[in-house]
Amino acid sequence: MLSNRSVLITGASTGIGRATAVRLARGSWRVFATVRKDEDGERLAVEGKGRIQPIKLDVTNSKSIAAAAEELQGALGDGGLDALINNAGVGLTAPVEFTSAKAFRTIFEVNLFGQIAVIQAFLPLLRKARGRIVNIGSVADHLTPPFGGAMAASKAAFASMSAALRLELKPQQIDVVLIEPGSINTPAVDKTLGGIDRKIEDLGPDGAALYGSGMRSVAETFARMERAGSQPDVVAAVIERALNARTPKTRYPAGKESRKLTWLAWALPERLLDVAVLKTFGLSTKAAASSS
Repeated sequence: MLSNRSVLITGASTGIGRATAVRLARGSWRVFATVRKDEDGERLAVEGKGRIQPIKLDVTNSKSIAAAAEELQGALGDGGLDALINNAGVGLTAPVEFTSAKAFRTIFEVNLFGQIAVIQAFLPLLRKARGRIVNIGSVADHLTPPFGGAMAASKAAFASMSAALRLELKPQQIDVVLIEPGSINTPAVDKTLGGIDRKIEDLGPDGAALYGSGMRSVAETFARMERAGSQPDVVAAVIERALNARTPKTRYPAGKESRKLTWLAWALPERLLDVAVLKTFGLSTKAAASSS
């Protein structure tokens, strides 16, 4: 196994990004881990025992991306970048009808446009080393949960972009891999359920009456599934395998339920899949009777 390879990981403050940074540092990678807060970077540097170098980066800010690219170029000198792991991302639990255009744009700015901007900025360094791009998607690439439309749409778009990029970069010997995590127990679990009453209240009286009970049921189910989910290091191990493979797969399911959910989305007729999803989240499978 090669040692002293270099990797840049976005969104490394917590969860999958942090677990991956620590794991790769222990595996003799030279890790550059992006964070938004100085204290997160300091903690990572200690955990990495000298093999993790934090870099401040906001994927939605072009000046921040340019500064990070310049800092990394300086650190690598004449060398290239062996791997880029695009992990930064955000979620949203809300009905499509009451999700503002601003909220949709925020999700896409982080989960899609920010990832594209990072890839564009670091491709020259990746090309120099014939490096590898690993994009962190989701099983939501295949199966959209109720009240998860914005997040799932951004991840599906990211998966399509990854596929195009894989084909475009093949002649340059740069592999592009998509990791699709299932239920993962990360600090984001508490955010899924935390503040749900406030989120329902923000819908206003009409929105709360239409969607409030469904949102609460979905948030509670998500929180329960994720608390029982795999630890982030399970995904980190899959990422490490994708990086070390001589010829990597194009997609890797990772963590609890990932293979099952991907298979169900492929195997079931869409109407039957709808019923299965609604039942999973404790929602009614029948249309309400109209009042006259």
